[in-house]
Amino acid sequence: MTVTALLICHDGARWLPAVLAGLRDQQRRPDRILALDTTGTTGPDETGDSGSTGRLLVEALGADAVLTRPGTFPEAVAHALPTIETDWVWLLHDDANPDPAALAELLAVAESGGADVLGPKLREWPSLRRLLELGVTISGTGRRETGLERGEYDQGQHDEIRQVLAVNTAGMLVRREVLEHLGGFDAALPVFGTDLDFGWRAARAGYRTVVVPQAVVFHAEAAHRGLRRTRLTGRRTRTHRAEREAALYTLLANVRGRALPFVAVRLVLGTLLRVLGYLLARSPGHAGDELAALLGLLGRPRRLISARRARRALDGTQAADHRDVRRLLAPWWVPYRHGLDFVTDVATAAGNQGRDAAERRRSARALDSGPVADDADTLAADSGLLVRFVTSPVAVLSAVFVLLALWGARAALGEVSGGALSPAPAGAADWWRLVTEGWHPLGQGTDAPEPGYLLPFALLGTLLLGSASAVVSVLFVAAVPLAAWGAWRFGLVVAELGSGLPASRVLVGWAALTYAAVPVASGAWGQGRFGVVASAAVLPWLAHAALGLLEPSADRRWRAGWRCSLLLALVTAFTPAAWPFAAVVVAGVLGTGLVRARSAFGSRSVWGPLLVVVAVPPLLLLPGTVGVLGHGLGALFLEAGRLVDTPGPTDLVAGRFGSPSAPAWAGLLLLAPALGALLRRRARVAAAACWLVVAVAAVLAAVLSRVSVPVPAGTVQPGLGFLLVLSQGALVVAALVAGQGLWARFAHADFGWRQPVAGLLAAAGLLVPVVGLGWWLAGDADELGPPTASAVPAYMTQAAELGPEHGVLILRGDVETGLTWTVRRDDGVTIGEDEILALTDPDPALDADVGALVSRPTLDVVERMSGHGLDYVVMPAPADGRVAATLDAASGMVQASAGDRSTRAWQFEQDAAPAAVAGTGPWWHPWLLAIQVAALIVTAVLCGPTRREGR
Repeated sequence: MTVTALLICHDGARWLPAVLAGLRDQQRRPDRILALDTTGTTGPDETGDSGSTGRLLVEALGADAVLTRPGTFPEAVAHALPTIETDWVWLLHDDANPDPAALAELLAVAESGGADVLGPKLREWPSLRRLLELGVTISGTGRRETGLERGEYDQGQHDEIRQVLAVNTAGMLVRREVLEHLGGFDAALPVFGTDLDFGWRAARAGYRTVVVPQAVVFHAEAAHRGLRRTRLTGRRTRTHRAEREAALYTLLANVRGRALPFVAVRLVLGTLLRVLGYLLARSPGHAGDELAALLGLLGRPRRLISARRARRALDGTQAADHRDVRRLLAPWWVPYRHGLDFVTDVATAAGNQGRDAAERRRSARALDSGPVADDADTLAADSGLLVRFVTSPVAVLSAVFVLLALWGARAALGEVSGGALSPAPAGAADWWRLVTEGWHPLGQGTDAPEPGYLLPFALLGTLLLGSASAVVSVLFVAAVPLAAWGAWRFGLVVAELGSGLPASRVLVGWAALTYAAVPVASGAWGQGRFGVVASAAVLPWLAHAALGLLEPSADRRWRAGWRCSLLLALVTAFTPAAWPFAAVVVAGVLGTGLVRARSAFGSRSVWGPLLVVVAVPPLLLLPGTVGVLGHGLGALFLEAGRLVDTPGPTDLVAGRFGSPSAPAWAGLLLLAPALGALLRRRARVAAAACWLVVAVAAVLAAVLSRVSVPVPAGTVQPGLGFLLVLSQGALVVAALVAGQGLWARFAHADFGWRQPVAGLLAAAGLLVPVVGLGWWLAGDADELGPPTASAVPAYMTQAAELGPEHGVLILRGDVETGLTWTVRRDDGVTIGEDEILALTDPDPALDADVGALVSRPTLDVVERMSGHGLDYVVMPAPADGRVAATLDAASGMVQASAGDRSTRAWQFEQDAAPAAVAGTGPWWHPWLLAIQVAALIVTAVLCGPTRREGR
């Protein structure tokens, strides 16, 4: 048996000396050694090694044994094969160092017969002990399967000669006639997947591939690890894409024809799942490579068709039975086992991280509290969770607060409406329709944009089994505890940063309760201003995320920027005034930084996250961001819900929306400790920053309160709810920072002449949460309650719910004071539809026809009402007699039952037109939805921790 060792090299100067020494030390020396350098140069290589690949080869083997041809691995083998006359070819890479007995062991098995392709055991170089491969196969999802555990050491546990699908080309011993018959390696696989594709084709052609574990080759895997710089390798993401595209190509080119459609569908769905998995793991580069690999392969179908035709031609008469080839492939359940292992690893890592965090918190409490804390922790550990809970004042007080909050929010349980809160729709599916459809059958039909908060409402409603009313209840019930929790987390950090003293849990608890009282004491909760309530609950979490912009780590600043943008988009969805305020603040910070600290703000990692904060929310709120441009910019100043009165200057200072709300004097008390914060030297900078926020909010509120915003439905006043909540929160932070010093002096019994004044300010501050929360818990002065009964008879309501074309015209008023009218469709105006109707232009034709109907209802006018999608007319009590008499005498109308003597109703004899309010939305609506979904996914991924990959 004669053998030629074919050494394929490409910029391998760092490994070649050891590989050449391994060839010289072989117990069974090759009959010929032939090297082929694919770099095509004798100068210094890209790795920076002192000796080039070509020079090392010539010095070791001689010029006659070295070929030079730029190209890929398959092209190199094809170029060298005609010059080889031996029976066997031993393929080696320039990063594969053979053990001295490697070739002898391979030839010993080859001489026994029955094998056409043989491969060694691959161990990691330079560790020398870790196993890499003992033959390989491929799964149905394109994963390279070795059957080894990650990092498994070689202890002789796999030393059995066996048949496999393929062996690595690093150390492959193959009959020359087999290489010639199969046409060498596929040129469509320049780097990765050549071994799997060759082994699969050899198995289909009836050849036998075995692995010989007694032969050992140490492999550096330079291409896979990105250590070798080529067109396809050298970067992890580029390498990943090349490997994935090669795996997909190998599967689709070699799988049986009848299974091809199933495999193709599985690969597409599997790729999408892998993309989602990489995004969740915050590896957007790998996610993009997965998608690019699939699209790049499917986008060139001719290459696959040509590859499949060539493989069918090679099968010939000696083609192996499909079952013999199938048993060499990985079992169908292997990908699912890997998925289960991944989920288990993630759950284990999360559990370990949670336990480590808990242990650090216990250690910190032990250091702060001394032996008493140690005893308490020991007792808690011995007595169980209940004792641990009882011995924690924070846990006990938090539980009491949550129970009291649930009692205070009892009016929001079940279906509620009132004030700014419209009734909830029948289910979350109605919200999904408003979000996904560009045309809404409201009024006479409109393409006005839906409010941004509908998407989170629809998502939450879906999680709550499709119940829309449950979403409203959860919002009003959880808002106060959620606001307190966020304020507690934010207060623990900002109290220490602002005062330079360890945060006092007592003061932070007071601040959390004071802020939690804002949405209820202000009257927002009782008046059904659910947009303000939601913004108040999210604002402290946004502020906590904004603290990350001060981190010294650039990566943490970027993550903080993305988190702030996501939370700011959520706040803006409920109270649109939040985004203009944030834009003003960011512009001020950037302007000041560029003037006062140009060197620090010159870094992209400093100003970039700030721009992300204000630039991303408009993308997350698509398509409404673009839709408002065609329906008036007034939508940017509308708050969620029905249009309600704007608070006056005095109410804004006191943090009130008017009645019903807690006493205004309780809100004014908060000004005293906040002003006192400016007197403390240590807290003056932080207090001044808080007052700057209050000043900016006050200026914006003063400007907006004196203007009227034009919207298609009329003119309204801008919503100031966010500015009110923000001002109250800033005052609470100022009082908290100043109170840190007062608490420290009190703890050390350091009393001076300022202490009585500070004591009075503290007493005033303590009354704020007591009065605000106490008023909410004890009083019933709110506008929330079960939805009121409609003036429209039940049978008309049921008819209206059959379709939007079965509308009911509702007339109110009288001739002297004027008549107003509305159209009820489906189940009436529900949450999310108020803003759409406010941005809908009036229908002049319907206005004219309704005016003619109540004054001179000719038959033409009555018949035109069906074209407007109307079946009934209702005049709720007390109905104007003259208008009722006019409608009684109108032709084409008949009186209908109203259920109430004071209420009058009529029915049009002609059926309403089925397409009366039908229409199509703007063509760009689906595209903007796709951009929104993509932006949400990208933002959510970039909010998470960075995934670091070692090489």
